[in-house]
Amino acid sequence: MKSIINFNQILFFSIGIALLAFFIGYAARKYIAEAKIASAEEAAHRILEEAKKDAEAKKREALLEAKEEAHRVRQEVERENRERRTELQRLERRLVQREETLDRKLESIEKKEELLDKKEKSMQAMQDKLEETYQAQLKELERISGLTSEEARDLLLANVESEIRHETAILIKNIETEAKEEADKRARDIITQAIQRCAADHVAEATVSVVALPNDEMKGRIIGREGRNIRALETLTGVDLIIDDTPEAVIISGFDPVRREIARIALEKLIADGRIHPARIEEMVEKTKKEVENKIREEGEQATFETNVNNVNPELVRLLGRLKFRTSYGQNVLKHSIEVSHLASIMASELGADVGLAKRAGLLHDIGKAVDHQIEGPHVEIGADLAKKYGESPEVVHAIAAHHGDIEPQTVEAVLVQAADALSAARPGARRETLEAYIKRLEKLEEIADSFDGVDKSYAIQAGREVRIMVKPDKIDDLGAVRLARDIVRRIESELDYPGQIKVNVIRETRAVDYAK
Repeated sequence: MKSIINFNQILFFSIGIALLAFFIGYAARKYIAEAKIASAEEAAHRILEEAKKDAEAKKREALLEAKEEAHRVRQEVERENRERRTELQRLERRLVQREETLDRKLESIEKKEELLDKKEKSMQAMQDKLEETYQAQLKELERISGLTSEEARDLLLANVESEIRHETAILIKNIETEAKEEADKRARDIITQAIQRCAADHVAEATVSVVALPNDEMKGRIIGREGRNIRALETLTGVDLIIDDTPEAVIISGFDPVRREIARIALEKLIADGRIHPARIEEMVEKTKKEVENKIREEGEQATFETNVNNVNPELVRLLGRLKFRTSYGQNVLKHSIEVSHLASIMASELGADVGLAKRAGLLHDIGKAVDHQIEGPHVEIGADLAKKYGESPEVVHAIAAHHGDIEPQTVEAVLVQAADALSAARPGARRETLEAYIKRLEKLEEIADSFDGVDKSYAIQAGREVRIMVKPDKIDDLGAVRLARDIVRRIESELDYPGQIKVNVIRETRAVDYAK
């Protein structure tokens, strides 16, 4: 029981101590907080006082700066006003000076106007006097000449017009002469340059082929028993084999140069092989045909490559290759076509024409000769039809159709192809025809034309491809000119041997001629 009482005492004592400590702590914290609040209020009051002082100082500084800026602006404005007043004074002085100058000039102008009025009156009086004198002299001249002024003026104008026409005609004639001389010189230069730049070599090729034999005994083997070998060879190739007394040689004659070439190669292979009988001949001819066909295509492709003509139809390329085996008076037609292509392109480049068109038309201009043994008609017409059929442009077709003058050339390139064809065929050494035969053919052409009644003069031109005939208009009318051209054509066809075709051009004109004395 005693211990319980002690415990309660201790508990009450502890609680009392705790309450006392609590009140002491509370009083201490309150005192400290009040002290801090007082210190903070004092610091805030001090800061507010310092801020007021700073604000007053800055206000004074701003007022001072504003006063200084206002003073500076005022000085600047006063300076500008002084300058403006000075400039205005200067302008005012200049205006006063100009006004004085204008017054002086106005006074001078008034004086000059008065002087001009006096002179004008004097001039008018003088003009009136001159008019009276002119009228008097005109009446006197009319009386002396017996012509009125209008008649005299018309006569004078007629004389002046006549003189001007005469001088104009002389001037035109001189200009035409100079232009013709310059054009001829330019044309000669272009043609000479084209020939110099394109000097292709041509080998004269015969129209028959000769095959050499190792010995004369080979002739009998070629003929075969009862002629079966030679008949088989002639039937398969379409040529004629001429076996005569010529030692160690067989002559192959054929209308088609490609067939003649096939027969030549096949016969040479048979001779080299030694086995000559109909079956072997047929086998060898078939093999040779394929070889020649390949060679034809290669030659055509080589021609297009050499002339740089692209996008040519394969069939036209093959026909070009066939021209390799075609000759005209000993001139190889394929090489002639290549040369014409080069010549036409060179002249086109010199004249500013279409080089590609001239080159293409020059290469294809004789394409009709590749099949003229198979198709009826002139090679010009055949070639134009083939070019049109295989997709060539109308300009190329026209150049082919016009290269022998069958139709009038409508383009510069067609004229150039015509000229290049004549150049290639007529230049020395191009064809096997001798100079004497060539001259005789031209003379014969002119002789045939001159033999007809009503012909004034005739000229063989374009290397004998055209004969131009001037007729007397009082003896040959228009219908008579047509009949004369037809009659001359018949005489030429019956009496002359010539390559290609000849154009007969009959010209009838009436001229009025007078002479100034």
